[in-house]
Amino acid sequence: MSNLKIAVVIGSTRPGRNGKTVADWVMAQAAGRTGADYEVLDLLDYPLPHLDEPMSAKAGPGTYTQDHTKAWASKVAEYDAYVFVTPEYNHSTSGVLKNAIDYLYAEWNNKAAGFVSYGGVGGARAIEHLRGVLSELQVAHVQQQLSFSLFTDFENFSAFQPAEIHATFAQVMFDQLESWAGAMRSVREATALAAV
Repeated sequence: MSNLKIAVVIGSTRPGRNGKTVADWVMAQAAGRTGADYEVLDLLDYPLPHLDEPMSAKAGPGTYTQDHTKAWASKVAEYDAYVFVTPEYNHSTSGVLKNAIDYLYAEWNNKAAGFVSYGGVGGARAIEHLRGVLSELQVAHVQQQLSFSLFTDFENFSAFQPAEIHATFAQVMFDQLESWAGAMRSVREATALAAV
């Protein structure tokens, strides 16, 4: 069986964002793991306007009308799982990440997700909102999450210097995510066979 393919999604596109630095740290923690290949998926590379598809994503990929939707769908479909790196804005995730998620449906189904957040209180409320959103999309999300405080894990709110304990928690999250991603791959394969 081929390695799992896991995207580390940078959920902010703001100038001066902290998300890229946090995602780079996540990638460094994932380096050397066997059985899964991690890569960054940056929303800056997929500039999506506010949702502009005339049909609900639940209608299926065949109903997508916009080239940007088709490109985003093709990329998201490549992965078995995702690590969402999210800031916390006003007790929730970023608008750009929510918009990117809302564009698609089938491409997310029966995949797995982990969460890494940052904010004034660690971004935990952003993760709680994402858990509800992803449940609706049939994404199995793991228990272990990473939450970084702008007050204790960043110097001057911008230089990322996480406490050492986070590296241990990252490995727990990866273990859980890879286990669930493998299980969900089996679910997708069984569903595909049943449809033949």
